[in-house]
Amino acid sequence: MNPTVNNILIRTLSGIVLLGVVLGTVLFSIGSFGVLLSIIGGGSLWEFYRIAEKTGLAPQRILGMTIGIALIAISVMVAAKTIPGVALLPFFLLMAIVCIAELYRKKKNPLGNIAATWGGILYAAVPLALLPFIGIQDNEGIVIYRPWVILSYIFIVWSNDIGAFLTGSAWGRHRLFERISPKKSWEGFVGGVVIAIGVGLLAGWLQESSLLRWGGLGAVVAVSGVWGDLVESMFKRSVGIKDSGRMMPGHGGFLDRFDAMLLSAPFVFVYFIIFTL
Repeated sequence: MNPTVNNILIRTLSGIVLLGVVLGTVLFSIGSFGVLLSIIGGGSLWEFYRIAEKTGLAPQRILGMTIGIALIAISVMVAAKTIPGVALLPFFLLMAIVCIAELYRKKKNPLGNIAATWGGILYAAVPLALLPFIGIQDNEGIVIYRPWVILSYIFIVWSNDIGAFLTGSAWGRHRLFERISPKKSWEGFVGGVVIAIGVGLLAGWLQESSLLRWGGLGAVVAVSGVWGDLVESMFKRSVGIKDSGRMMPGHGGFLDRFDAMLLSAPFVFVYFIIFTL
């Protein structure tokens, strides 16, 4: 079989598996949604610290992953009103413990190690910890889980990626950010934005919500998602690697698959606070 065709087939099949896992876990329950976020967060942190180690730093990988996964799990429970919001307060103590723990490690460049440990948590865990507050709504004391809101957001992220790839492959001529990602083009960027807005409008229509606000969400996700892709490319290029990991055949690692979501999630969280969807 032609290597290109074989790669497309592998990428398509693994993509279908990923879609099934995401659909199943998000739709099944709040708990399974939390497990999905924790797995993505843990895998993304592992890969982030792996990249940091290639720069010569020694982040506190186990402690950082523990803090990140715990933050995501606690955020799910707080959003679901299972536990009170004060349960998030120990997170700030754990961040301080990172500094204390570095005292006993006897590693070179302690400042860089602490920064890398914190950086991984802020980059890969905090954004995912915000998503439960988008998908779980408190309606006068009644907790309402909104899986289709979460899925709509995820589909907008993926549609932007697919739209940008297809448009860029067909008509891409002008480089978007050649220093970081030589293959990305302005044509692909515009195509991705258009597709993302279209999927946002479709999501708003299917949920009988504001088309204007959902279309606006599509634009926010598209722009911030491209930045997320570029940031992750910058990380990989700085250490000379192609993929952040081997989580999925044809798709690379967790960061390769969820980079756009990690950077767009804070923007989406703020958008949902300003505009009720």
